[in-house]
Amino acid sequence: MIYKRDYIMDNLFNEVVALAKRRGFIFPSSDIYGGLANTWDFGPYGTLLKNNLRDLWWQNFILERDDMVGVDASIFLNPKVWEASGHVSNFTDALIDCKNCKYRTRADHLIEENLKDIKVEGLPVEELTKIIKENKLKCPKCGAIDFTQVRRFNLLFETHVGIVEESKSKVYLRGEIAQGIFLNFKNVTDTTRVKIPFGIAQQGKAFRNEITLGQLVHRTLEFDLMEFEYFIRPEKWEDTYEYWKEKMWQWAKNLGIKEKNLRWREHEEFERSHYSKKTMDIEYNYPFGWKEMFGIAYRTDFDLKNHSKHSGKDLSYMDPDTGEKYVPHVIEPTFGLSRLAGIVLFDAYSKDKDRTVLKLNPKIAPVKAAVFPLLANKKELVDKAKKVHEKLKEKIFPIQFDNRGNIGKRYYYQDEIGTPFCVTIDFDTLKDDTVTVRDRDTAKQERIKIEALVDYIRSKIS
Repeated sequence: MIYKRDYIMDNLFNEVVALAKRRGFIFPSSDIYGGLANTWDFGPYGTLLKNNLRDLWWQNFILERDDMVGVDASIFLNPKVWEASGHVSNFTDALIDCKNCKYRTRADHLIEENLKDIKVEGLPVEELTKIIKENKLKCPKCGAIDFTQVRRFNLLFETHVGIVEESKSKVYLRGEIAQGIFLNFKNVTDTTRVKIPFGIAQQGKAFRNEITLGQLVHRTLEFDLMEFEYFIRPEKWEDTYEYWKEKMWQWAKNLGIKEKNLRWREHEEFERSHYSKKTMDIEYNYPFGWKEMFGIAYRTDFDLKNHSKHSGKDLSYMDPDTGEKYVPHVIEPTFGLSRLAGIVLFDAYSKDKDRTVLKLNPKIAPVKAAVFPLLANKKELVDKAKKVHEKLKEKIFPIQFDNRGNIGKRYYYQDEIGTPFCVTIDFDTLKDDTVTVRDRDTAKQERIKIEALVDYIRSKIS
């Protein structure tokens, strides 16, 4: 039974990855040159999907609230930022190299994949090395049993700016987007009317030099994040933490993600980040196991205090009503956007004997509706279909026009990219201005007046 389940889950993973490439959601990056591990490109439909998720997040957590503002901080920050934040000294993974083929992998992942009952989180590198050697674990690439010692590697990407001596020009690609928020805390409080409690939000790229193969866009070198730092009085942290936990869970459900595939997991002390007093993840049940989807951390006043200390700038908050001065504490909800795009593909994937369907929530579907002429070789049908297409495009987007192949193939194509509705122009349309609207999930059809189409589709996708 275990074998059968593993086989089914492996098949599901491979089918979703194949669909993602076949239908233009996610491509292997640098594919024509053999690719680059842990890098992926979002194709036309993947880009639309990701942008829909991003825009819904911004609307839900920032635009609809009075206690949120946004920033867009630079990817490059003064390297002293990462020293003050603790990332230079604490942001590491335990890696190991095969002496035979030079393949590098994470030591904890190598152990977990081969020794299911051994708990490795938080173990020192010496203990990880001992476990690998005593159990004669094999290299996943070449099968050799000849590894180096486990070593700690910093996850920050290093690069250099300008033309000055290299040691003086070293900078890091940001490993998280939170630091740009903390650096702008005083700028925001000085230039806006925000009062604690309030949040500063940001969306953007982050970079981590980590190794995790075979999980599509779950963990990559370059990825998109959406998060905010919510600044509070220290004594309010527990209530605020629970408040945002509920909001995060509800938003995941609102996206259409199946609740049975979600769970909360609290980090144990040894696995928490250096800045966190409490961290919890919403995990998703991937075909390859439960993995983190969203996270929420109580960062205390760690960041503001450290940046005040290292920069010499006062980053405390002055209460405009009481005159009290203090360093706020922070609750940080984090949402991985690239990862979320992959999750909704796994969650929406459905297959029956006749077709494959992405049952995406219409709010996030890349294409909202497609318009077809019943026959591609009948000019009057094609012309009418183009007019209906243009009419819909004025009010709803994206809308597709398609007259390739037969009608059945067009339906199946739209099913696979998650289009909620297909509108077919047939000979009755020429008589009474009605069209056939086909529902993606049920494949049921109904006749709708062209003049009612916009309101009909809008009511279904809002």
